[in-house]
Amino acid sequence: MTSASASSAADKAQDSTAFRVAARIGYVVLGLLHLLIGAIAISIATGGGGESADQSGAIQQVAAAPAGMLLLWVIVIGLAALAVWQIADAVAERDPDTKKRWAHRAKYVGTAVAYGAIGATALTAVLGGRSESADSSRTLSAQLMAMPGGVFVLVLIGLVVAAVGVAFVVRGVTKAFLKRLSSPGGEIGRGIRIFGMVGYIAKGIAVGVAGILFLVAASAHDPNAAGGLDAALRALAGLPFGQFVLWLVGAGLVVYGLFCFARARYARM
Repeated sequence: MTSASASSAADKAQDSTAFRVAARIGYVVLGLLHLLIGAIAISIATGGGGESADQSGAIQQVAAAPAGMLLLWVIVIGLAALAVWQIADAVAERDPDTKKRWAHRAKYVGTAVAYGAIGATALTAVLGGRSESADSSRTLSAQLMAMPGGVFVLVLIGLVVAAVGVAFVVRGVTKAFLKRLSSPGGEIGRGIRIFGMVGYIAKGIAVGVAGILFLVAASAHDPNAAGGLDAALRALAGLPFGQFVLWLVGAGLVVYGLFCFARARYARM
């Protein structure tokens, strides 16, 4: 398939009303998952928290709810649609600046991979399996450390994840997320902007700490030091005033979840 035909196919897919609706449902799904992750993080900060404060923990809570299997299928379909939408965005990207065009494409593809990974976790739960993000991170770290040059790759992963966290914070501080929204005016629009700023900064802190954990694992040659979002949030709890910081980050993730609900309504698609 030529680049022109691929771009044409991407445009046709994005013109599909059913596809747009499915992608917007994906944003609702993201909102629900972040609400649950934030609630688990707050529970950990206040002395509870048996579940993992990450996507796998949130999905386990969904599975245990009434009509949980139906909800999991909605999660799988919504996130799959969002992932395909991001890939279509990457294919259809037409920025005249070559460097910016490929940077945008890399961002879209990376986002699609993230959505696909969460969707795969939900699909695993639908099929009766169980996926733990922290275990996957430790397994990956151990496998990399056993390979020649694996520590370098682990450092690279840590730097990339930390950079993603920084990007979230910058996106929140600069309100860059508004470029992809048809935000209304008045109090509703102001509320969406505030929720977006708080949510992006909170998520950026959590993701950034996860990246730092990969770097710690590489420097200490200890795969057990690596972990996903749950390990990052629990690491925050171990810092001075950590429980208070974790409570703030958890509340911020809840706010990010609410922002995702608004994004489902006002995202430019």
